[in-house]
Amino acid sequence: MNAMAILESFFRWIHIGAGVVWIGHLYFFNWVNANFAPTMDGPTKQKVVPELMPRALYWFRWGAAFTWITGLLLLLLVFYHGGIMFEGASWGPAAMALVAFTFLAPFFYDMLIKSVGTKNVMAAIAIGYLVIVGFVFAMSQVAHFGYRATNIHVGAMLGSIMAFNVWFRIWPAQQKIVAAIKGGTAPDAALVASAGLRSKQNTYMSLPLLWTMMSAHSTWASQWWFVLPAVVLLGWWIIKMLFKRASKVKGF
Repeated sequence: MNAMAILESFFRWIHIGAGVVWIGHLYFFNWVNANFAPTMDGPTKQKVVPELMPRALYWFRWGAAFTWITGLLLLLLVFYHGGIMFEGASWGPAAMALVAFTFLAPFFYDMLIKSVGTKNVMAAIAIGYLVIVGFVFAMSQVAHFGYRATNIHVGAMLGSIMAFNVWFRIWPAQQKIVAAIKGGTAPDAALVASAGLRSKQNTYMSLPLLWTMMSAHSTWASQWWFVLPAVVLLGWWIIKMLFKRASKVKGF
């Protein structure tokens, strides 16, 4: 019996289950609650929000944590320990730098949003997309990561940014927002805007992330490095359409 195969199956099971919990709540917050909350008056919000949001945020943040942790374990087990990182190459300075950037990306993203993003969100998004394109090109054409390894490192980068947003930007802001509503005062508008922006950006990153998770089933794209950046754009467009649809869904 192969212990590594058993561990991989267990980690993958938890990874997918936790991801369903996390992304399901992300979509609830952005497509359901964001359109429902404005329909409540002050007293209703004061009663509903302190009961609803802490419960939803509990599953949201721990789903994110377990998705990220098991994703890291799978990356170490399947790709690094399994030796399926490269196509005709091996570890070198470029490969090590790209792996380091994978997990340092949340800090680059955070600085980008806090600097360029405070003045022009679209400009920050454009810069972020160019970074993704450069990242994919460098992995596949410079460091010669395999197709699956390239995909999974883009996924690890997006997932790390998303998990960072959940634990260090959305959750701390929501704690203050919920406390203010419970106390009958208006929450800080800057906090509401910041938490909403990070949550919305996580929603946009979620569909490209899901593509990278199924890379073993999309190897037809391995001959063209630019397919993955194109999929990111397509995923963003689909999410944009879903945001538009969500705003039109009404209660009875």
